[in-house]
Amino acid sequence: MLLGADIRRIELKAEAIRETIITMLVAAGSGHTAGPMGMADIFAAFYFHVLSHDPEHPEWAERDRLFLSNGHIVPVRYAAMAHAGYFPLEECLTLRKFGSRLQGHPERMRLPGLEATSGPLGSGLGQAAGYALGARLDNKKFRVYCVMSDGEQDAGNTWESAMFAGNNKLSNLIAIIDRNNIQINGMTEDVMPLENIAAKYEAFNWHVLEVDGHNIRAFIDSIEEAKAIYEKPTVIIAHTIPGKGIKEIEFDYTWHGKPPTKEQAQRFLHELRTLKGRISSEHE
Repeated sequence: MLLGADIRRIELKAEAIRETIITMLVAAGSGHTAGPMGMADIFAAFYFHVLSHDPEHPEWAERDRLFLSNGHIVPVRYAAMAHAGYFPLEECLTLRKFGSRLQGHPERMRLPGLEATSGPLGSGLGQAAGYALGARLDNKKFRVYCVMSDGEQDAGNTWESAMFAGNNKLSNLIAIIDRNNIQINGMTEDVMPLENIAAKYEAFNWHVLEVDGHNIRAFIDSIEEAKAIYEKPTVIIAHTIPGKGIKEIEFDYTWHGKPPTKEQAQRFLHELRTLKGRISSEHE
């Protein structure tokens, strides 16, 4: 049973992850801000509750597999992995540096714990679906998760993969769409309208859930419901706020692909630490 104290622990991890994201982006001098900040709650839930994994043995054969299709938001994954113990927090400051294990898009062969190299949007669901089918053929019990952006629902190969997964009734596959409504050059509904996403996936034989992506308990409950579905894959449409935690950049698509300056980072970190302190004091 998930207690209130468990949720608060994950919420505090999410805020710590947001602080680390800002710090690493400033050190890199490039990278994506809005998406990683918006997905911090979900990645905190993954690495501190949902996933069956072992940071000390990242290649453990029975671990759950987490595919990150929208590789540009990888700072949130690196930060979550560091806080979970996969590597020292200080290594986060090497983001995007020459020779670093923490490249701007994840590279599977560089860092243990990554399941796939990603960058071109639209590839992740196919990778995850193929892995899920392989796991079934090998009678493996681990689950396969795939995080996608809403913008990459523009890509045709995403829908080929959705048809494949639905046709093969891959109930060991759970996809999460980061529905933050922004793309690099505007709002999704202006660039290429996506709605009704739920109806589209239902048409391809998926079980569809929608949650507030910042409500950690609701997200975890949706994962538990997905695990109880035996005849089809599940997609969780997680509604998130791009830039979550920093009021001046929330919902601003221009922050999709730029980092904060040192001066901005000082303000942002102060805001995040104030929020983290509020979370802690409310429950003491």
